[in-house]
Amino acid sequence: MALCTVLVACSSDDEPEYVERPVEDLYNDAMDSLEEGLFFSAAQGFDEVERQHPYSKWATKAQLMAAFAHYQNGKYDEAIVALDRFIQLHPSNRDAPYAHYLKGLCYYEQISDVKRDQKMTELALKTFETLIARFPESKFAKDARVKLDLTYDHLAGKTMEIGRYYLRQGHYLAAINRFHAVVDQYETTTHSPEALHRIVEAYLALGLTDEAKRTAAVLGHNFPGSEWYIDAYQLVEGKRIRPEDKPWYQVWDGDSAEPPKAQKIETKEEPWYKIW
Repeated sequence: MALCTVLVACSSDDEPEYVERPVEDLYNDAMDSLEEGLFFSAAQGFDEVERQHPYSKWATKAQLMAAFAHYQNGKYDEAIVALDRFIQLHPSNRDAPYAHYLKGLCYYEQISDVKRDQKMTELALKTFETLIARFPESKFAKDARVKLDLTYDHLAGKTMEIGRYYLRQGHYLAAINRFHAVVDQYETTTHSPEALHRIVEAYLALGLTDEAKRTAAVLGHNFPGSEWYIDAYQLVEGKRIRPEDKPWYQVWDGDSAEPPKAQKIETKEEPWYKIW
């Protein structure tokens, strides 16, 4: 019995003493840590605000600020969990648009090269679409629309990458399906002219001259000033109209040169956490 008493005493001595503090002090200390770049400490501080004062107005603010601290620390998974909780608990809060936007940024900043899996691109796309649909007049919706265009462009770039691979391997029908997907699903992106040009290439490789000419005509109608149309016209007509000594780019033949690749445009987000 004495041994048990000693163990209990030792155990209680090792535990930190719980001290309840005024909510303003806890919140301000967490903000100080955030300002100093101590993001882990800041997140812990904001969590403590909610733990000690769960029904105060500061607890709601602290939930979002903890998510922001995780985001600043590059802990995107933790930030997303906190943001999902905030959105679920406070769907009509005035800062709900920012919560959706910050969640979108967590995905957006993890977008990888088009050669890799595009799961984060798809999640960013879905999150920004939700923000725009629910809060179209929000000041965050405007920037979300810009990033939405970039995510579409990136997904189109991924599809183009696959289509070029099939084209290099001589799998022309598979390549045509991929390039048609770009034209149909991502028609407003920068990849549409090249996709139409690659379809012309694939049709010609299959000996489908009429289909190639029709596609070239679509390319010329929609992108009359495009260099891709000039190349397509030269292919279907068997004529060279561009001066040989002034090529607009090194034309890709599938082996000797790499085609243009989609690149994610990096944006630098200014520190923004004085939400209220």
